Amino acid sequence: MAQHVNYRQPPKPRARGPGGNMMDPNQLFDDTSASHPPQQASYSAPVIDMGLPMNSFLSDPVANVAMAYGTTIASQGKDMVNKELSRFVSVNKLKYFFTVDTRYVVQKLGLLVFPYTHQNWELGYHVDARLTPREDIYANAPDLYIPTMAFITYILLAGMALGMQQRFSPEVLGVYASTALVWVIIEVLALVLALYLISVHTDLTTFDLIAYSGYKYVGMIISILGGLLFGRDGYYVALAWTSCALMFFIVRSLRMKVLSSVSDGVTSHSSRNRLRMYVTLCAAAFQPLIIYWLTVHLVR
Repeated sequence: MAQHVNYRQPPKPRARGPGGNMMDPNQLFDDTSASHPPQQASYSAPVIDMGLPMNSFLSDPVANVAMAYGTTIASQGKDMVNKELSRFVSVNKLKYFFTVDTRYVVQKLGLLVFPYTHQNWELGYHVDARLTPREDIYANAPDLYIPTMAFITYILLAGMALGMQQRFSPEVLGVYASTALVWVIIEVLALVLALYLISVHTDLTTFDLIAYSGYKYVGMIISILGGLLFGRDGYYVALAWTSCALMFFIVRSLRMKVLSSVSDGVTSHSSRNRLRMYVTLCAAAFQPLIIYWLTVHLVR
């Protein structure tokens, strides 16, 4: 009897992929992830060549020498500018006129408003150097702090007065500021010329004359405030008071300096002293005229 042998067909071998893995017969595409691991795409920004090789420029000896030479030229130019500027304006001398404190400012303002009871009008000295305004206990030393602050206050007060009268404009305010500054310059130049013509040898500097001429701004402020608060009558009262006080202050402050130089001969000494006294009186009498000229249009 023949024996039936159960024969099964062996399974077909699966196709192997490139990496040796068995492939699914239902898979349409080969899986290459095992044999070729994914690589991240790297993008590099394009380098733009500007034609300026800075590294090579900075490392170039010729460029270093040129930079050092340019720095030297700039330093020499700065020193030359400072030297030329110091011929006309000395920073140390200018710093002297701003060496003030609260005591000096208050005392000086009181002296400008009411100078009639002041006794000692001489400038203080220590050895051969003049005392600074802060060190002068009598507040006789001239300064530029009060004139500068008074000038700025005058401009602000003029703008307020023009605004109250509906006449404010930047152009008009600039005219008032430039006019006040120009009159001070003219006054100082005229005084320097007059002292030179009558041969006055004094230690008064140009900064001293600017300080004495700039004190009129204090009187201008008081006059404008009197006019704004009390009308025209208040303005004229304040103008008269500040003008008399300022003239007295100028005469007493300049008299010792202008009349102290020595001349040869009795006749020459007398005539020169008379000329110096005239110059001092003219400088004092000029103050109320400028105060009136620069403030009368601000009060109505």
